[in-house]
Order: sequence, then C-alpha cells, then structure tokens
Amino acid sequence: MTLKETLASLKSMANEKMFAHNVKNGAGKNQFGVKLGDIRTLANKIKSNHALALELWKTENIDARLLAMLIIQPKKLSVEELNEFVTSIAFVQEAEWFNAYVVKDHPQKETVREKWMNAKNHWAARSGWSLTSGRVAREPEGLDLVKLLDRIESEMPTAPPEVQWTMNSALAQIGINFPNHRKRAIDIGESLGIYRDYPVSKGCTSPFAPIWINEMVKRKAG
Repeated sequence: MTLKETLASLKSMANEKMFAHNVKNGAGKNQFGVKLGDIRTLANKIKSNHALALELWKTENIDARLLAMLIIQPKKLSVEELNEFVTSIAFVQEAEWFNAYVVKDHPQKETVREKWMNAKNHWAARSGWSLTSGRVAREPEGLDLVKLLDRIESEMPTAPPEVQWTMNSALAQIGINFPNHRKRAIDIGESLGIYRDYPVSKGCTSPFAPIWINEMVKRKAG
C-alpha cells in the first residue's frame, strides 16, 4: 500500500467516539479517531513495511503513527532515529506503543534507557523509566536498586504525570521482585501517596504501589 492509500484506509475507519476519547486524553486534532483494534487489523493486512512506517510517522497523524509502530522494523532504526521518534511523541497512546513495539526489543535499548531516564523531554523520560521497569522485572543484573529507589523517592513527587506513571511501575516492580527491598518500596509508595485514590475498574489491580506490590506478591505465593 502507498502512503495515500493507507491514509485513505485509516480515514475510512474514523470513529467519532474514538476521536473524542483521544482528545479528552490529550490528543490533538491531527487524527481520524480509529479504534485500536481496527488499526491492528490494517497492520495485519499490510504486514512489515519499514519504508511505509517512516512515511506514516512523518505525517504526525496519531492513527498513522500508531499503525507505523505495528509495521516498522525496529532493528533498522538508529539511536538517532529513536531519539527523533521519542521526542516527537505528543500523546500517551503513542508513548505506550512506542515502548511496547519499537524500543523494548531494540538492540540499543540499554544505551537509550540510561540517557532517557535523565532527559528533560518528558516522553523520553517516560520511555526511559518504562525500559527500567522492564529491566527490573526481567534483567535486573547490574542495576543499583537502592539508587533507583533513592531517585524515585526524591524525583517522582515533582515529575510530570507522564513520567510518574512509569517511575511508579519501576517502584512496584522492585517491590514485587525483590523481597529485601519490598518494605522500602511499599514505604515510599505510602509516603508519596501517588495513585492512592486512582479509580480502578472492578477486577483490576490499583496502580497505587503498596496495593499493587502486595497483590502481585500474594498471587505469586498462591
């Protein structure tokens, strides 16, 4: 499919409720409002197409960018391109899919993780902490968990909301996976109180770190 054909396909799937939902959650109007499931269906039809993905990303259209992240070949992206991508993100769903489908399995993810954790750009910082959370859970060797807890305790209260979310995830993962750091992780969560009153649907676990940690530990034990 050409860029023109792909954009036409996305436009044909426009959904007013999805458009309004995106706007409510911080998106601009450069979008069609396509449901995520429909974007996935189109991606399955196109399959991998790196060149088209780069063209879609440049449009800055939210739906086009989400599609781009499903058909791109992440390993073909240089560190410079990853930086360009992450610093041009403008919407939380873009950030989520960028972390999940582009950077998580990139061969240079450790290089950018350390750089982005200290970035002034809040989307880069969000991604850096997301990568850190994943590493705590899956590849913790070499991480200074005490230093991470120190940073979370001092930086999370004033971090932008987008960054707080993934810092909180790192805090929870430390508490869940490392019994010797669990009490401190829970104490930090209690002291900061971030997400204490976060609304949660029935059957879902609260993102409030003490609740999240205790629930996951309980599940592992059971």
